[in-house]
Amino acid sequence: MAIHFERAEFAIRQERVLEAMAANRLDALVLFAPESMYWLTGYDTFGFCFFQAMVMTRTGRFVLITRAPDLRQAKATSIVEDVRVWVDRGTADPVGQLKEVLFELDLLGTNLGVEYDTQGLTAANGRKLDDGLESFATLIDASALIPALRAVKSPVEIAYAREAARLADLAYEAGLAEIRPGADEGRILAAMQGAVFAAGGDYPGNSFIIGSGADALLCRYKTGRRRLDARDQITLEFAGVWRQYHAALMRTVVIGAPTPRHLELHEAAREALAAVEGAMRPGSTCGDVFDAHARVMDGRGLQPHRLNACGYSLGARYAPSWMDPPMFYRGNQTPIEPNMILFAHMILFDSETETAMTLGRTYLTTAADPEPLSRLPLELAVVG
Repeated sequence: MAIHFERAEFAIRQERVLEAMAANRLDALVLFAPESMYWLTGYDTFGFCFFQAMVMTRTGRFVLITRAPDLRQAKATSIVEDVRVWVDRGTADPVGQLKEVLFELDLLGTNLGVEYDTQGLTAANGRKLDDGLESFATLIDASALIPALRAVKSPVEIAYAREAARLADLAYEAGLAEIRPGADEGRILAAMQGAVFAAGGDYPGNSFIIGSGADALLCRYKTGRRRLDARDQITLEFAGVWRQYHAALMRTVVIGAPTPRHLELHEAAREALAAVEGAMRPGSTCGDVFDAHARVMDGRGLQPHRLNACGYSLGARYAPSWMDPPMFYRGNQTPIEPNMILFAHMILFDSETETAMTLGRTYLTTAADPEPLSRLPLELAVVG
């Protein structure tokens, strides 16, 4: 059985969800987010690219509706015992089958919390869901219920995040060893991802971000590779992943001598990260963390070159993104609590001079100052 948590751990999580359901007067949840299913039952699959739903009733009963390829996946990776298969055919109606299950569970005329805000429920399937259940029950958007509970981690989750952070450090060191004039981005990327796999880690929720030259100013993965010049820059944003738990890092490495602008932007990133660390503690909000970052950047005249968010929560996530709520942006009133896993990234992209500078790492919040989970130094990396 590939279940990565004890049943007692699942029981605690399920009890917290039942309390939240009662507070919101929900008779059942219809779950579509793969992270919710994994967190509550261990169910681990990319089968959410098709229609699948997990029902959790107010009595704590689970029923999973999925396709045949995930029947054994559910049995092997989760504690769910009641798995119903919808069959691929021209007249397939998984929403109709879900409705039959809800009727069987005596949920006619009740309040159903639905996870709408997830990659596990496409717009097309969401419309079918609303049309199919509009006269059956009252559908209430409960997308934020479980993510809010997942944001504060248990001891075993923290242990998984620590291991993910160790793998992220290994990935960076493996990639850095490949960076030199003439190096191929493909070999750098292969070394980084290979280090995670070799240590027993997983695929990340989104692709590793790698870009050099002018592409060092990009915040997303794109296809295509190039070789590094004698004087160059390369931006790397990536994560170690252990049991689907992520710990991210972000660095810009300079090849050859750094320009004065590189040094200036790195100094600003270091100062802003220190300010963020000062704000990342109980009594502050996620908006306060962003404001600490923005004060430093804007005070240096760098507002045109920074982003409008500077980090987010991390946990067990699936494609297409490892980003979890809450996020650090202006006005976000979500409080900082102990035992959150938070990634802070200082990103500066000067398009006029085509200069990139990034600096980011993952933290565990405590009752006081946050604990960096990476052992890597924050000095500007210069090679070649």
